[in-house]
Amino acid sequence: MATTPQILATQFIILSLLSSFALILVHGEDQDFVRALDRKLLGLKKEKFSHFKMYWHDIYSGKNPSAVGVVNPPINSSTLFGSVSMIDDPLTEGPESSSKLLGKAQGFYASASQKEVGLLMAMNFHFNQGKYNGSTITILGRNQVFDKVREMPVIGGSGLFRFARGYVQASTHTFNPTTGDAVVEYNIYVLHY
Repeated sequence: MATTPQILATQFIILSLLSSFALILVHGEDQDFVRALDRKLLGLKKEKFSHFKMYWHDIYSGKNPSAVGVVNPPINSSTLFGSVSMIDDPLTEGPESSSKLLGKAQGFYASASQKEVGLLMAMNFHFNQGKYNGSTITILGRNQVFDKVREMPVIGGSGLFRFARGYVQASTHTFNPTTGDAVVEYNIYVLHY
């Protein structure tokens, strides 16, 4: 016949095993929506680090502008705080508008600062050339337009830029204060597969 300490020890062991089994079941249920994957199953091989240089043409003037103001600033503001523009800006190999078209910058920017000209930029650089045709790099960040060089994060991408991360550096090449037209050099430093 078992003694009280033996019975208690047996009960403790059984309770511990049941608790462990229950935790395994509950843990397994929580993981039904997620699983670890091997990168190779998605065709992801070695990560690359690339530098792209191109020119962004933000054109408000003329018959076919690539930038259009869609929200005017709600108050009289020297920084145009609250204004929003939609863009479908050409991305070219050189600063001239006649230079080879590499793709389009599509998205919007909004004046997000009351005290200085600081824009919230949200755009996809959609490429239409070579092996990058159809792929995008997504940029989301703050652009203090009167700084010589502005840095914004690359937060993702599609196609050959899936899982992309990095940053861009933007510097104004030309700006026409009368029309608002600008050409900006973009240097993109991106890690991608």
